[in-house]
Amino acid sequence: MSRRDIIAVGGSLGAVDAVKQLCQALPRDLAATMFIVIHVGAQGNNLLAEIFDAHSSISIKTAVDGEVLQPGHAYVAPADHHLLVVNDHVRLGRGPRENMARPALDPLFRSVGVSFGPRAIAVVLTGMLNDGAAGLADVKRCGGVTVVQTPADALAPDMPLGALQASDIDYRAPLSDMAELLVKLSSEEAGPTVEIPEDIRSEVAIALGRQADTEIMAQFSDPVALSCPACGGVLSQVRRGSPLRFRCQVGHAYTAEALASEQEGAVDEAVRVALRIIEERIVLTEKMADEARMSGRGAAAASYEKRLNESRAYADILRKAITAP
Repeated sequence: MSRRDIIAVGGSLGAVDAVKQLCQALPRDLAATMFIVIHVGAQGNNLLAEIFDAHSSISIKTAVDGEVLQPGHAYVAPADHHLLVVNDHVRLGRGPRENMARPALDPLFRSVGVSFGPRAIAVVLTGMLNDGAAGLADVKRCGGVTVVQTPADALAPDMPLGALQASDIDYRAPLSDMAELLVKLSSEEAGPTVEIPEDIRSEVAIALGRQADTEIMAQFSDPVALSCPACGGVLSQVRRGSPLRFRCQVGHAYTAEALASEQEGAVDEAVRVALRIIEERIVLTEKMADEARMSGRGAAAASYEKRLNESRAYADILRKAITAP
């Protein structure tokens, strides 16, 4: 029987320090291969592997596309690439962002589920929003084991909480106990092999860069009256259960929570633009009213004054909307 020898770990806010602590506690003879995804900016300098390696007894490096997996090694996702695993090889995908991130946790988790099934252990650490929740649920569907950091122990509890709400998680642990738990799980025999759902395979292919056309999307989602914040395309709702998720035909993917957060930012920006336009209209209308009075056109000046008062009222409403808690 095979063991659980594949560990995928991810997080966001606070996860750099969390992974440093986790790697420091792992034993030198860890009989597993580890993959690490942390949300980083597209222009990152790929220094995370060096930071983690300096605090770890196992070898940690930035992942390189096509390299063969080595037991006892850890691979860190580089900036602006999804980290995936396909047939015992590292793959770096430039597929669309998921939950506004590339690298994102969900593609990594799905890929280890597809490639290793019950041998996979997927771990969500501290972070905002709920990237990783859908991926953990998919790892479960592939027969793997799921773990989350205890929310109360996390600097940002959103990601662990989102994972707990999305599926039945096998284990939760504080960071101080996480290394011991992973060593224990990686020493156990893997469960029985299960059939890998085709929709999960399709989403792994999208993360690798395959086009998410209408025919592919129709296999696991249905169009809804929502537009993609990234490209403006029509979103489709993924049929399988929690968490509620959406994809567009370009392939951008969002949980409902991530989509709502992105829309909120767009609305806030739209309100600020509207306020700037109205404030400029106020300045122009004031000048037009002054010019009308100076030229003796009283009726025109009164009309401009009325318009000016209306614009000031609109501006006050927008300012209150921007500053509202």
